Amino acid sequence: MSTYLLLYTGGVMPATEQESESMVSNWTAWLGGLGDGLIDGNPFTSNAKTLSPEGAVTDGPVGPMASGYSMVKAASLDEAVEIAKTCPAKLSGASISILEVA
Repeated sequence: MSTYLLLYTGGVMPATEQESESMVSNWTAWLGGLGDGLIDGNPFTSNAKTLSPEGAVTDGPVGPMASGYSMVKAASLDEAVEIAKTCPAKLSGASISILEVA
């Protein structure tokens, strides 16, 4: 088994209480379904800085703002992609990058 980072970019927050409850329910079910395959995960705030190779610091991230992440165990990158396909981050319009962790 290898470790993979599912990096969520974009998406929107729920607009209503009903949408919030639905999102929490979807995330709870998805995370519970991962069982021992879930290593870690959290959303990000919008508080970000970028540090250039020359040492310059600017406000904001490099590229689009990432909205959160999950670290999962999978047998292969293809399996990690299949896990990502079931992730509720897609329901909010987020894109998901799947990266193998060395």
